Amino acid sequence: MKKLRISLIAASIALLIFAGCASWNKTQKGAVVGTAAGGAVGAIIGKTSGNTALGAIVGATVGGAAGAVIGNEMDKQAEEIKNTVPDARVERVGEGIVVEFSSNILFGFDQSSLSNEAKSNLDKLVLVLNSYSETDIEVQGHTDSRGAEAYNQNLSIQRAGAVSNYLTQKGIRSTRLTTRGFGENTPRYDNSTAEGRAQNRRVEFLITANEKMKAEAEKNAK
Repeated sequence: MKKLRISLIAASIALLIFAGCASWNKTQKGAVVGTAAGGAVGAIIGKTSGNTALGAIVGATVGGAAGAVIGNEMDKQAEEIKNTVPDARVERVGEGIVVEFSSNILFGFDQSSLSNEAKSNLDKLVLVLNSYSETDIEVQGHTDSRGAEAYNQNLSIQRAGAVSNYLTQKGIRSTRLTTRGFGENTPRYDNSTAEGRAQNRRVEFLITANEKMKAEAEKNAK
């Protein structure tokens, strides 16, 4: 019962922040989420929405004044990515950033090798990532629901790995990178339509503050 009450409270806080405070910017929301409920809110939001990126980023929120400092830096970085990589979908979440590439930009159908267009777009992203070196990057691979689940899981891992390897070749420190494959299990779009399936065949980048950036934010907040 105690765990249930905590979960209900955290969920209520999340709803108030993301629904009732629509006029707030991402920096303000990030600060309040961390102060109010921290990782519990992130876990609930991620599970409820089916959005693994949202849950992971909000769950890692620092919050408070330090969270506001981090959020401000993420605002700047997100804007640079939008301007530099127009083919990417960029979303600010709490104290992090989600960058989404659909597979038709990165890969041929049922392929895990990067196309020339993919490399060109990733080269643009690398320019910004190297300018903000004190961040961690999780590369997530996803597929649509067609085909065998095991096959899709493996394909998503291969695609995330191919992107991560390319970033390393272009100078992104390997210590900043982690990869995860979700196969067909976390769709963000409607798999019953051709357009939705194409959007679900995607790779997402989760950009969050590393420990050094968090420590500097704490110092600056004081």
